Parts: sequence; C-alpha cells; structure tokens
Amino acid sequence: MNSPLSVYRQNIKQYREELSRVKKQLFTFSMLRLAVFLVLAFLVYRFFGNARLLIVSLLIGIGVFLFLVTRHANLRQQKRKLQELILLNETEIEVLHRNFHHLPNGKEFTDATHEFSQDVDLFGDRSFFQYLNRTALLSGKQKLAKFLTSNDIEDIPQKQEAVKELAEKVKFRQEFTAVARIIDTETPPDTILKWFIEYKTFVPLYFRWLPFLFSLISIGLVCLNFFDLVSGYFVAGVFFLGLGITANKLKKINLLSTHLGEIQDTFRQYHQLLDLMEKEAFTSSLLKHRKDRIQQSSRKASGIFRQFSGNIDALDQRNNMIFGVLGNGFLLWDLRQCYKLEKWIKTYRDKVGDWFEIIHFMDAGNSLGNFAFNHPGYVFPEIKPGNTILKTTQAVHPLIDPQEAVRNDYTIQKEEFFIITGANMAGKSTFLRTVSLQIIMANAGLPVCARTCEYTPIKLITSMRTVDSLADEASYFYAELSRLKFIVDEIGKDNYFIILDEILKGTNSTDKAIGSRKFVEKLVASGATGIIATHDLSLCEVADKIDRVKNHYFDAEIINDELHFDYTFKDGICRNMNASFLLRKMEIVDD
Repeated sequence: MNSPLSVYRQNIKQYREELSRVKKQLFTFSMLRLAVFLVLAFLVYRFFGNARLLIVSLLIGIGVFLFLVTRHANLRQQKRKLQELILLNETEIEVLHRNFHHLPNGKEFTDATHEFSQDVDLFGDRSFFQYLNRTALLSGKQKLAKFLTSNDIEDIPQKQEAVKELAEKVKFRQEFTAVARIIDTETPPDTILKWFIEYKTFVPLYFRWLPFLFSLISIGLVCLNFFDLVSGYFVAGVFFLGLGITANKLKKINLLSTHLGEIQDTFRQYHQLLDLMEKEAFTSSLLKHRKDRIQQSSRKASGIFRQFSGNIDALDQRNNMIFGVLGNGFLLWDLRQCYKLEKWIKTYRDKVGDWFEIIHFMDAGNSLGNFAFNHPGYVFPEIKPGNTILKTTQAVHPLIDPQEAVRNDYTIQKEEFFIITGANMAGKSTFLRTVSLQIIMANAGLPVCARTCEYTPIKLITSMRTVDSLADEASYFYAELSRLKFIVDEIGKDNYFIILDEILKGTNSTDKAIGSRKFVEKLVASGATGIIATHDLSLCEVADKIDRVKNHYFDAEIINDELHFDYTFKDGICRNMNASFLLRKMEIVDD
C-alpha cells in the first residue's frame, strides 16, 4: 500500500497535467466563440435585406454560440475543480508535516456547559478539530463537531466500518470536497427548509395546461402571420393578453424569483454532491443506509435536485429583457415555471431536509475517513464490553510529533479511579488529554494513536479548565463548584468516565485538600471510573483505604542543575517537585 504522502504527490502531478489540458481547451473555445460571433455579424450584414435567410442564419449562429458558451462554462468549472483538488492534496502534505494551524479551528463549538468540549483542546487553535477537519460545507462542519461532542457510544463497530471504507475512497472524498468548494452558497440549509415549509402557493391549478395551450396558439398565429395568412393584429392581441395575465401575478412572481435566486446555488451544488454519492458503491452498513435514503422510488435524489435547479434557471431567463417580454407575451413563461417550481416544493419539501442531512453527514464523514487514511499506523479500538474500560499499549496524544512522542501503556478497570501526581510540566495534563481524546475518538469511530487498544464504550465528562464570569459576578471558585455539581448530577443519570485536573484551586491549601479528598471519595463510592491529577500528595492517601483507587505519577529529575522529564506513566506517588527549582533557574527568586 502506498503511503499517504506518495498518494498526495501523485495526485498533484496528475491534476496539474489535467489542468494544463483544460486551460488549452479553454483558450480554443474562447477563440471559437470569437470566430462564431464575427461570422454571425457578417451574416447579419450580408442578409440584412432577406428576412428568411437572416432568421435562419441567426438561429443557427445563436445555437452554435450558445453551445460554445455552455462548453466554455463547463470547462471553467472543471478548471476550478482541478485547482481545488490540487489545493486539497497540497494541504494534506502540509498537515502530514504538522503544519495545520492555518485551517479552521472550530472555536465556535467550544461550550463551557458541555461535558468536555472546553477542557481537552478539542476546538480552537492547535486543536484536534483543526487537525481533523476537512469539511467544505458549514453544515458539514457543524455535523463533524457533533460527531465529536455527542458522547454517543452506540454502534461504534458500524462507525469504524464506515470510517475504514471512506479511508480507502481517496478519489471520492476529494471529488466530493472539491465540488462542494467550487460553488459558493449564501443561504443556510435550515433557512431553506423553513421557507419551504412556510411557502404558500399562488399559481392556480389550471396553469398545468394553460401555458401549453397559450404557447400553441401564439406559435400558430406567428407562423400564419409569417406566411401572410392572418393579420398582425391577432399576433399583437395574443401578445398583450399574455403580458396582462403575467402582470396580474407579477408581484408574487418577483418575490418567488428573489427567494429562489438566493437558494439556487445550494441546489446546483447539492445535486452534484448527491450524484457523486449515488454513483459510488458502498459496503458498510451506515453508508449503504445513507445511500438508500437518497432514492425516491424510480428517481434519484440528484435528479430531483437537478430538476429544481433547472427550473430555477428557466425562471431566471426572465432577467433577459428581450426574452422576458417575448416569453411572457407569447408563452406565459414566468407562470409556467412558477407552477413547476411550486409543484416541486409541494411534492418534495418534506424530504429535502433528510437529503440535506445525508450530504452533511458525508461531508463530515469524509474528514473522519481522511484522518484514518493519513494515519495507517493508528489502531481502531477493539470493542470489548466488560470490566476493562481502556487497555492501551504505546499510547500518545495524536497532536504530538511522533518523532518526539513518549508512548505509555495503561489499563483502567471499571469503577477504578487513578490519582496522578507529578512535577510541573512532567506530563500529567497531556496524559489526561490523551486519555480524553482516546475516548472521544473511539466513540466517533476513529482509530487512536496506540499500538493496541481494547475499549468498553463509555461517555466522557471533565473538569480541567474552569472559567469564571465577571459579567455574571461568578468567582472562579464558584465556577469550579458549579462544574463539580454538574458532574455529580450527570453521573447520577448515566455512566461516565470522569477526568479532573487539580480541582478546588480557588480555595486555600488545607481546605482544598479536605474538599478534594471528600469529592474523590464520593465519586468512588458512587461507582465512578476516572482520573484526577493533583499536586496535593495527601490526596494519595485515599488509595490506602480504598482498593479501587490507584496512585500513578510522572516524574522529573534534576541532573547537573538541569531539569529532565521522561514523560513516562508510572505506578506510585511522585516525590520530586520542581516549582522552587524553576523559580530559581529563571531568576525569579534568589537561591
């Protein structure tokens, strides 16, 4: 199997070659358009006195010119897609070299009231989300954030199966993302769905057949007049009648046209994304189920979206002054298209939301598959419900450079509580975040950074980064207490893995020691599983009385007046602290 780096480099080479060919084709078609325009101008001049030849020349010339315009537009879109594909592969190479800090960081998803999103560097600068996220749609980005924060422990093997399949579908994932990026949309999907539900029709049902009949009469009269068989007054009469019928509904037509103009790009984009999904063969149950949901009896969802987009394009022709006047006068064009659009809205508005959700699911899922592809050395946790919550060998935080990482083994049993002590900067907080992310990633179906991992699914809850609120007149200590109360309430409702980092920092050391000990004893008595990191060695005494509490530590040594860390997870209690040494070393205090 080729490495991710070699795959991305080969992709860039291939897409650059294709881009070069497309640019040459664009130049050729530009020249052809210019040539057709000049020939058409010459024919108009040549046959200006001969109405029949002039009309025939114009019809043929305009037809050829429109074909070339359409072909040129398709090539321009292909050019943009190839440019996006090149950029995607260049981005992946940057990320493989740990350069990802320019990517969207998802800080808007940080929530102080959530079980863990504020504590574990999940969102924000240099966060796991920033490293993971490759979504192209805003709703896909929101869906990805939900995958990580939902605390959903159901169907993890099925999630893993889907992620593994998407990991192998590099071309599909990148095509999907490139197509999503080349079309800019402004209206959020939720706004579109709300407008669909609330929309009231205004075109009468008899416009199912009236525009067709009116068009036949108009074309017949124009043809008869062309051969001098009827008077031009009949043609003019039908023309002004058509304008009058349209004018009667003009205000509502304009309003509908404005709304549809705002959502047109969304349907142009989404029908292409649905088409990509429909053409792709999936084997995993989650992805097959999503694909089955975008089938509408004998019609595919992409075709239904394409139809709606095409009808919007047809209505948009009214903005062409000449066609708008002639089309409404002779064909009742606006009302014909409005009837089709309203019929579509009534038929499909209850299904559009489901199809939108599937697109957003795939956009988010592609990021998960991309992560798995980029890390072939990671392992998918083996789901083994039982007494062992986590049994991991050679684990490390996924954002630490693997060349510098120190790997650790650990096993955490159900209803077991670790007390972790250690010197400043020895690795306690990093370890807590490593375990936290391992649980989050496992629950989302992702592989984890370890050699082996056995996992009993469990929800996560943390208190590591309490924030006070001056606006709410809440002190830091009160904010801490509120967070701990939140944890107690939540573990009374469900089974959680609890991670705490130096709790009760907002009070004096004696009070802190007593309070921390009582809190840990309460958690253990309730059957909780988790980890607490602390500098308070007296808290370690709990392990002497309760077998389910285990002491572990990260060590630091002073060798030749230099501080050394091994970042290794060890059994026991840390006795080496470094605050005084660091104060002296940085010349903050005297010897």
